[in-house]
Amino acid sequence: MSEQITLITKIAHLILRAHNILFITGAGISADSGLPTYRGIGGLYEKRLTDEGIPIETALSGDMLHTNPEITWKYLWQIGSACHNAVPNAAHYIITSIQNIKPDCWVLTQNVDGLHRAAGNRNLVEVHGHAFDLYCTQCGFETGAEVLLNSYGGQPQLPPACPKCRGLIRPDVVLFGEMLPTIAVEKMHWLSQRGNDLIISIGTSASFPYIIEPVFRAREQGFTTVEINPQPTEISDLYTYHIRLGAADAMKKIWEKIEHKN
Repeated sequence: MSEQITLITKIAHLILRAHNILFITGAGISADSGLPTYRGIGGLYEKRLTDEGIPIETALSGDMLHTNPEITWKYLWQIGSACHNAVPNAAHYIITSIQNIKPDCWVLTQNVDGLHRAAGNRNLVEVHGHAFDLYCTQCGFETGAEVLLNSYGGQPQLPPACPKCRGLIRPDVVLFGEMLPTIAVEKMHWLSQRGNDLIISIGTSASFPYIIEPVFRAREQGFTTVEINPQPTEISDLYTYHIRLGAADAMKKIWEKIEHKN
């Protein structure tokens, strides 16, 4: 316990001393908001196969949306229903508090649940998109799930149709097999190149190469990297320090030390 307290104190000191901070977050940061961390878009599907006998990655792919949109939307609806009532937890809000004292603090998230936005995080790169931003694939009409889908209050006929042209509506997320948005790629490249003197990874196994690139680069440049995750991951050896706690618990303890030092 004393070693953990010492480590948390050290991380708080590193945050106060750092200039360019990058948080990299995955499904684990949303676990304390009641969202599961298993497979699927944003880590929100637990079964190995869907009802149709296909992997969830196939059901939630760009190809499936094009050929059988009703299948893709069946699982998009399940994910949206799981997410729409979730609220940010302490970890999300503490990142905002850190950004208030460290303006050049950025967040790179794999999550599509919108909780970073809801917590007021700035300098936010949602590399896989945002599940509740919707648009028409035919005419480009833009809307939100709270309007078109009544905030998932009752399941409409799926897939939903555009109210303007009756075209196919989809969420602004990166489905399996789709390219990342150009703007997100450019921001990720800039974040990786800018020289982050502190990277804190929260709740992610960072299985995507483009997510772990900043960690590799920081290690090569001799900068400090921190992993916050209850369990070791496949890339734990890339990090300078490890905090084996849940996201909210770890961030609350770190913030207490920051407030004490300020």
